[in-house]
Amino acid sequence: MKQGLSLRVSQHLALTPQLQQSIRLLQLSTLELSQEVEQMLDDNPFLELNAEEAVREEFGLAQSDAPVSNAERDADVQSSPDTEATYSVADYADATTTISSKDEETAPLSSDDGPDWDGDGTTEMVPDDSEWGGDAKARANNLGDGDDADASELARSHESLQSHLHRQALRLRLGESDCAALRFLIESLNDDGYLEDTLDDLVRGLAADDPEHLEDLLHHFTVALGLLHSLEPAGVGARDLGECLRLQLRALIELADAGSDHHTLLELAFSMCKLPMELLARRDVKTFIQRCCGTDAQTRAAIALIARLEPKPGRRFVDVERNIVVPDVLVLPAGKVGGSPRFKVQLNPDVMPKLRVHDIYANVLRNHRGGKDSVSHAALQQRLQEARWFIKNIQQRFDTILRVSTAIVERQKSFFTHGELAMRPLVLREIADELGLHESTISRVTTAKYMATPFGTFELKYFFGSGLGTETGGNASSTAVRALIKQFISSESNTKPLSDNQISEMLKEQGIECARRTVAKYREGLKIAPASLRKAL
Repeated sequence: MKQGLSLRVSQHLALTPQLQQSIRLLQLSTLELSQEVEQMLDDNPFLELNAEEAVREEFGLAQSDAPVSNAERDADVQSSPDTEATYSVADYADATTTISSKDEETAPLSSDDGPDWDGDGTTEMVPDDSEWGGDAKARANNLGDGDDADASELARSHESLQSHLHRQALRLRLGESDCAALRFLIESLNDDGYLEDTLDDLVRGLAADDPEHLEDLLHHFTVALGLLHSLEPAGVGARDLGECLRLQLRALIELADAGSDHHTLLELAFSMCKLPMELLARRDVKTFIQRCCGTDAQTRAAIALIARLEPKPGRRFVDVERNIVVPDVLVLPAGKVGGSPRFKVQLNPDVMPKLRVHDIYANVLRNHRGGKDSVSHAALQQRLQEARWFIKNIQQRFDTILRVSTAIVERQKSFFTHGELAMRPLVLREIADELGLHESTISRVTTAKYMATPFGTFELKYFFGSGLGTETGGNASSTAVRALIKQFISSESNTKPLSDNQISEMLKEQGIECARRTVAKYREGLKIAPASLRKAL
């Protein structure tokens, strides 16, 4: 094999540490960003939260919301010696509110400029090292500090199904064995309140191979199951849906007056629940009339009564995780210009962290530049540069979010005026071309970021949708088509619900070309049942 030397020219993309951090911060949600900030505060000694209260708080809560005159505001600015060195979130939000696609700022994901983590060799304090986000709280849950409870506290105070049943079991005078069996069955229930395992399976897991012990345990478990069925909520401890409905109907029958029409209707519904549940799902009135000997009116009334029962008795006890969505961007009405409404787009100060470089540590590092341990000094200088770049990348993150949100509001101005029926087709490429950013950047910005609008809070991705062709040659947004389908179904007749084919024809009358299969896909996405299940008896 012959050896030799050769030259080859190639290009490759090298991501600097600060660019990698910028990309990572851009795609984080608000909660993930808060966790990232906390982690950086633990790791980097040069980064700190500014816990100083704003000056207006010194005058009490009654004065905090009082309007400030221009003269007082000018006097405060002139009397503050640190005005030039302080960069608050309010100033940043106001300064970036009017950002447009024509700004000649550096793109957030550009790798052409910006120093690396090693910095420029200086440890001097710079204006960017001062407070950023001074008027915003580091973490906010939109609740006060008084008697208002935190969402996590409310979740922890939620009573579980097992606790509710154990509390009722304490009122029963049971022997030790029956009490233990009842407690075991309660702990074996699933979140819906059903007993998934049979009594034989539960007993075999406890009695092993002892036949006498097995029979004795089975007796105690059978007694305990009967007691469990008598507890509230009605239907708890059922093995299937039919038994759950029968337990609820039996409780209603015991409360009804014997011989009354309501008692007769409950008895008929109880008999119907003994039959396969597929008949109820199909609302097979004819089969119920034949097998349960009820009239047509009674059978329909019984089906309606069964539909009002609770198929999952443990549903209201489930401790559902409470996710509070805090919007990153606020869209507020700003009057009208030439008859058309205007909207102001601004960042939500509650989600902007309050960070600054620790000036004491930075000054100590600057004053000991010529120390003996040059290696330690260089490492600390690098940590200081990391803190500076972390603050700048967070600023850049919110700047990009604001630019993208402003472009979305400009494109979807009809939505903010008339609602989702006026949504226009929009794809990521349009916003990317307008702002001079890459399409992947827009995708990162619109993921897990939320916008508060006059019609509610939506994820930024909600404003993007494909287009459907119209008779005029234009396009209609898929979001608007979904809203139109929802409107059609909400105004339909209960006795004659609209089929997917009928909805497709109605859309064609509106000039929108939408096939039946597309209508079915949109309807399922809206979690609307098909026409056969929407039909009222």
